[in-house]
Amino acid sequence: MVPIIDSHCHVDFDHFAEDVPAVLDRARQAGLIAMICVGSGSDLATAQRAVELAAREPDVFAAVGIHPHHADKIEDDWWPVLDKLARAPRVVGVGETGLDYFYDCAPRDKQADVFRGFLALSRSACRPFICHVRDAHEDALAILRAESLGEAGGVVHCFSGKLDHARGYLDLGLDLSFSGILTFKNADEIRRVAVYAPLGSILVETDAPYLAPRPHPAKRNEPALVVKTLETLASIRGIPFSRAAEATTQNAQRRFALPDAVAQAGGSILAPPSG
Repeated sequence: MVPIIDSHCHVDFDHFAEDVPAVLDRARQAGLIAMICVGSGSDLATAQRAVELAAREPDVFAAVGIHPHHADKIEDDWWPVLDKLARAPRVVGVGETGLDYFYDCAPRDKQADVFRGFLALSRSACRPFICHVRDAHEDALAILRAESLGEAGGVVHCFSGKLDHARGYLDLGLDLSFSGILTFKNADEIRRVAVYAPLGSILVETDAPYLAPRPHPAKRNEPALVVKTLETLASIRGIPFSRAAEATTQNAQRRFALPDAVAQAGGSILAPPSG
């Protein structure tokens, strides 16, 4: 079984309150060696839950942040707490953070200010940042180009932009992560990007409980279903499934520095694949 990493999920959400152990077991049976639980909701409790889950489960790691939807809720005294959480032993990322103009739940200027704040936290804690960008790629790129991105770099999660946007992110040294959207009928442009991007810059994710891959009938997504996204990625790039899994796993290991997960799978961190 080829080792696989779900680089972005939310198994700490209430959607999984009744069956987290079963969800994690199905993921392991599907070949997953690691899952990054992104604790980025409306408050600090969400981030704390992700950290606690990662502390309990040897193949779960955490990221911490506040979602752009809730950027206007952040109080000044939240930042020291987020800074401490970002430095916890099994926290491997900062975010998700960024801009969302589709829903505009928070004022755009506040989203931008908070985005810059999390980029600063990423630099300080030396953890990669995880970008959420929807209908705001030009503004997000402008901020990223103006900021110092730090040695840890970052990931554009659940990529939903166009080819020109992808080029901009790749030029900055960022990785692109593809979700179950890759399997949607109306996602031709995203599939085009997934073929264009260097294989060494691609990750896969579920964004569970959201965006279940098609034609899976489940309304709730879960980490085990990242296999379906990988199958689509392999198909559209014309490479074996094992090659797609190997590449995206190595890329996630590299970006998020996951030696524990690799050791458990009996492997080692390798250089990013070419092609």
